[in-house]
Amino acid sequence: MTDSLQDDKVATLKVDDPLSDDDESDIDNDGQELSLVINALQTSVEKNPSSSRQEQSIQASKEEEPVASSPTQVLYEQPPSPIPQSITIQDISPPSPGTPPPLTLDNGRTSDDDFGLDSNANLISVSTIDLKQMLPNQLSPRQQEKADEPILRAIRHLFNNRFMKAKALFDKYAQFEPLHALGLGSMAFLKAIMTSDDSATKNAIQVLTTTYNLANAQIDVATKKNVGDSVVSYVSSYYQHIKYSRSSGGLPVSPKPVTKRSIQEEGVDFLPNGVLRAHVVKAECCLQMAILQLLQENVMNYIKCGLNLRRAYVSYSLVWQEYKRMGQEYEDFIDRDTVSGIQFGIGTVHLILASLPQKILRVVSAFGWKADKHLGFALLKLCLEDRRIRSPMASLMLLAYYTVLTSLCPQVLGDEYTQPAIETLLDAQRTYPNSAFFLYFAGRTSRLARNLTLSTQSFMYGIEISKNEWAEVEILHVCSYEIGFNYMMQQEWGEAAKIFEMLYKEKYWSPAIFRYLQGACLEMMGQRTEAILAFAQVPDLMVASKSSSSTAMMESYVVRKVTTLQSSGYQDMDMTVCALEYLCLYNAFDFMDYDQLLRCLEAVDQAHAHIVVAEQIELDIRTKELLPQTPAPKYYDQRGAILLIKSSIQNAMGRYRDSIIHLNWIIDHRDSIKIDRWIVPFAYWEAGVVSWGLDNKKRCNTFWEAALKYSKYDFEYRLATRINLAMTKSQAAKKDTSKDAADDDDNDDDDDDEGLDTPAADDDTDNNTKLSSTDYNQLPDPNASSAQHQSQPQSKETHTTGTKEEGLTEKGSQTEQ
Repeated sequence: MTDSLQDDKVATLKVDDPLSDDDESDIDNDGQELSLVINALQTSVEKNPSSSRQEQSIQASKEEEPVASSPTQVLYEQPPSPIPQSITIQDISPPSPGTPPPLTLDNGRTSDDDFGLDSNANLISVSTIDLKQMLPNQLSPRQQEKADEPILRAIRHLFNNRFMKAKALFDKYAQFEPLHALGLGSMAFLKAIMTSDDSATKNAIQVLTTTYNLANAQIDVATKKNVGDSVVSYVSSYYQHIKYSRSSGGLPVSPKPVTKRSIQEEGVDFLPNGVLRAHVVKAECCLQMAILQLLQENVMNYIKCGLNLRRAYVSYSLVWQEYKRMGQEYEDFIDRDTVSGIQFGIGTVHLILASLPQKILRVVSAFGWKADKHLGFALLKLCLEDRRIRSPMASLMLLAYYTVLTSLCPQVLGDEYTQPAIETLLDAQRTYPNSAFFLYFAGRTSRLARNLTLSTQSFMYGIEISKNEWAEVEILHVCSYEIGFNYMMQQEWGEAAKIFEMLYKEKYWSPAIFRYLQGACLEMMGQRTEAILAFAQVPDLMVASKSSSSTAMMESYVVRKVTTLQSSGYQDMDMTVCALEYLCLYNAFDFMDYDQLLRCLEAVDQAHAHIVVAEQIELDIRTKELLPQTPAPKYYDQRGAILLIKSSIQNAMGRYRDSIIHLNWIIDHRDSIKIDRWIVPFAYWEAGVVSWGLDNKKRCNTFWEAALKYSKYDFEYRLATRINLAMTKSQAAKKDTSKDAADDDDNDDDDDDEGLDTPAADDDTDNNTKLSSTDYNQLPDPNASSAQHQSQPQSKETHTTGTKEEGLTEKGSQTEQ
């Protein structure tokens, strides 16, 4: 792959230059991959700031000409500064990605022996120690900052792809120094996040638990407490947390700060810095374990996540109270990394809780206060600007929120968070110009900006620069999956099938899922026989493999899809479009250009035509034979999935009114959809998107709330999270609109509210009048029978008379037209 990169005329990247052996070397000046990607991404976003979807796609097609790359600004030579509010790039032509460098599926990986290290070099663990031999940490804040310089160097190695150097520095004192052990735990945490593998998750939790016990032992030694005293202290601290947090707006209670005079005259004491530092390490261990458990997406792990989040917040609260009590003299009593640790922890807790829907929060259990994402952003940015040990983790947390959560509902959040993601990447590349972690998020951000070619190139760079390192395999797998996903959106089905086959052979994530995706791509290529052979292996792979909790939801879905196809002898494959259905579930149509969406519509229309033909054939038999053996047509699930995909595509194209008739059919026949029960709540989601696109914020919330009333279907918690994010944004937009309306009412000289984007609040008559010339009002009221369709609505079987089925076919034909 390196040779092909160097041969590329548009961007020659030095990805295999030898790295310096000097631990003081923080920046690899030769690495410019991230800078190139960000410049291209920024320019592509600036050229289309607010154009419509169709205008964007037309403009993008005109700009896909090779552009000679110009020298890139070396941004990391600038002094550190807060995240810029506006980015201006002068005279920079983006390094046009052109044809991405070819992806070598075996990646040319070497064995562990080539590292010159022992066979356990890639194993992250903290050796078992005798906690009774633990010594107290009596260093002053300035002495602690000096002692922590090796950790700061290790962090810079970690985020500049020198993973083994980082591991060696962390490992040196991990047996008795909690922050060193946390460094190893964070490496294991990042590996578990990338692999989504149960064994990696268990290893990370084990290392973090050991680190938690290490920090706890250091606290007990410093305060000379026995086990009973520790329990009493914990209960007392938790009581204070509950007592004060309800009225503190999400921040721990802030006691009255002391003055320098009172410290000198009254001898005010604070907890030693070593104890505060150990509390923050404890809290961060719990926080990382909570994130890992949250990603498993099942009830048991949600409960564990809630317990760990509360444990983390109790420790953060204790340190926050001491920090605020120190007042302006805090620098004399607490080190900078402990302060930034509080900012990172509390900010992350707020962002996590603010993103969770009520369905999950009820399981996690309430904290007594409402999470504030804006407070979370502010604290994380303070941590980021301090340029200390936790700064890159704060950047990753912000990017995860901007990209991963925004990808759940790009229709609503895409315009708001794409630019902040770019600004965060710009800030990160000053210090980590070729970090594989940030290149991964550059790829995700490029996808949000609908630049799939640049996104693929970013992931390829991430694979290339992580070769022969600790996370080589993990980065290869996670980036390869993202590349395969991009290929699906670009409808390069052959390339996608090759990548999924490679991931299947390497046993990444779930072999059953990747076999299914390979079969879906082969079917889109017209290779029906090969697709059936791939699908046929899926049930056996599920039996042979040990399904992890993080993959159980998707595996259940793919097995049911294959089982349904097998029940008809694969005769119904013409009525399904498995690849496009997968893209629909991940809300991927919004990242595709207009021409790609048109091709998707053609495939969907062909599948729908097959359903109509099959129904007509079976109905014709019933008009000629009395009580025929051929059953009456029941293609509700197939038609529902096809119409949902079509609605999602049309919404992504901005053709909201065209999707109304298809969503009406799904909602009208919700009681007849028995197998794919996820179709109905997802249809309500799309109905809300229609309302959002037609600027009716009130009614979109009504449809989304109706979707939340369903339960026990595939991807339930994922859809609930998507709806929570969208409704939060909708409610904020509604408040802004109401405020603008109030301001306009105060100005009697203005015209009749010409600046308002929406009709008067709560005025259903005005809304209906505004949309009376369309089919919009034909969308049924979701509250009309909401009590009847919890999970899968329990209803009587529909009659199968010729007249009834004839009407269904006629309606389907109308939809097709």
